[in-house]
Formats: sequence, C-alpha cells, structure tokens
Amino acid sequence: MDENEAESSVTTLATGLEFPEGPVWMSDGSVVLVEIKRGTLTRVDAEGAVEVVGECGGGPNGAAVGPDGHFYVCNNGGMTFHEVRGLTIAGDQPDDYVGGSIQRVNIETGEVEDLYTHVDGHRLCGPNDLVFDSSGGFWFTDHGKNRARTRDRGGLYYAQADGSEVREVVHPMLAPNGVGLSPSGDRVYVAETYEGRLYEWKLTGPGEIRNYAGPEHRGRMMADPEGGPFFDSLAVDADGNICVATIRKGGITIIAPDGAHRHVPFDDPMTTNICFGEEGLRTAFLTLSGTGRLVSTPWPTAGLELAFNR
Repeated sequence: MDENEAESSVTTLATGLEFPEGPVWMSDGSVVLVEIKRGTLTRVDAEGAVEVVGECGGGPNGAAVGPDGHFYVCNNGGMTFHEVRGLTIAGDQPDDYVGGSIQRVNIETGEVEDLYTHVDGHRLCGPNDLVFDSSGGFWFTDHGKNRARTRDRGGLYYAQADGSEVREVVHPMLAPNGVGLSPSGDRVYVAETYEGRLYEWKLTGPGEIRNYAGPEHRGRMMADPEGGPFFDSLAVDADGNICVATIRKGGITIIAPDGAHRHVPFDDPMTTNICFGEEGLRTAFLTLSGTGRLVSTPWPTAGLELAFNR
C-alpha cells in the first residue's frame, strides 16, 4: 500500500469518539474500542452506531478479549486533554488521578472490576496495551505518567487472566507502549513512545524471557526510524510484520522481522492503534484519536489471528 492508496481507500466508520484507542474487531462485524477521554469501553456496530458497553472511569487505553470471553482493559488512570488546531491531544496526569489498573469488563452486563492495581507492592501507574498468548496469560505495558517536571519509568509485565498472578518482567523502560507477539508466540515486541523504537525479546515460555539479565537487557532493537516518530500501540500481521501506530508523523510504520521498515501515512497525526478483521483479516481498523474517528482500509497482508477474539 502506498500513500495514494492509503488516502483513497479509507472508510470512516464512526466520528465524534472521545480519543478512541484499543480497537478489537468482533465476528459480528462490530469493533469494540476504548474512549480514553470519555472513560468507557464502547462498541461501534457494523452500521456505525455507537454504544457504551462498560463504564471504566479513569483512562481506558488498551483492550483485548480474554479466554473467558470478557474484555481486559489497561486503564492508565486518566489524562488531561487539550484542543490544539482542531485536534484533541492527550497530556499529563490529571488532578483526580488515583493510579492505574488492569480491569475485566463483562460487555453483556456492563460489570467492570479491577483485576490488578499493584505489582510487588508497587502501584500500577499507567497501563497502556496488552496481548494474550495461547496459554491464557497476557503481557502488558505500563507507560507511566507524565507530570509538569517528572515522569514515571515504565515496564513490561505478565499476568494471569484469573487474577492469581502478575509479575514485573522488564523494568525500567522509557514509556513502553504497544505490545505484541510473533506469529509463533516465541517473541514479544514492545514499542517505546518517545524513543520511537521497537524492541524484541525471545521467549522460552509464557511470561519468560530467554536469558534475561536485568534492567540493562533491553532486548534487540528492531527499528529506530529517522524523523522523530512517537510510537504508540501495535498489531502483528500473519507474515510477522509489526504494524506500529505512529503519532506526530501520523500513520502506521510497518516493521519487518529483519528490521526493514516503511511508513503508511494517514490524515491524523494522532494515529494511535490498529487491528485487523473481516474476511481473511485483510481489513485494517484504525483509531484516529486526534479527530475522534474509527476508520477502516484494505490492508496488503492478512492480520495475525489473536488468541481469543470472538
């Protein structure tokens, strides 16, 4: 897909969303996503109707379907928002911030429960994105929070869906954001926002990084594109390419397993996330958060089927 194809093939599915993120395509043709500014888990049906299915509060950021069919949400605890030249821009930690959490949401009943709020006695600061593996556990990132003069250091974590265990696996990291798994499940990928870099760690099993040697073991840097992009959330395609939503530049940076990369632009500098769906998983769904839109476009490769999507 080149620049002209990307611009000419976009279909707008919903507008007026309040900083959408975390899209999940469902087999009924709907897309479930979060609205960070609104504090909700929201469904956009196949006709474009918008319905709140969970009142999460704070700042729901990433979402995924777990082995029990419920949605699991990274809640960053909330953010300030600003209107800049017609775009909604996310800012620092808000005055009413109380901490971050991992939440479980039953979209049939609307019930929302906090699954994890702490790891080893430390409060989660700003959980951002998550991905389930085939065993039923999930990786998630904690991006941390920005304040006027300080910011938290984040990390990569692994947890069980039943609430029985959560572990800090890699810490500290600078603003870890999107997280994904390779098609074979033997690698975990993490995008760091402000560095605009993508890292890879090899795995020996669920939640286990091969030969991890502590904070200095940052994994293999797969890509460090020029031009100062900020990396946001990501999805992996069936060929193993990592498709990273890229803010500031606005679009998707496609990074091959060998590190080769190219950029597909979209018309919102706050392009924050991508997922795949429809027949053959050949359609990409993107959250354009600055303009409050959910859009779709044909994609040149099939998406990777996620472990528990329904």
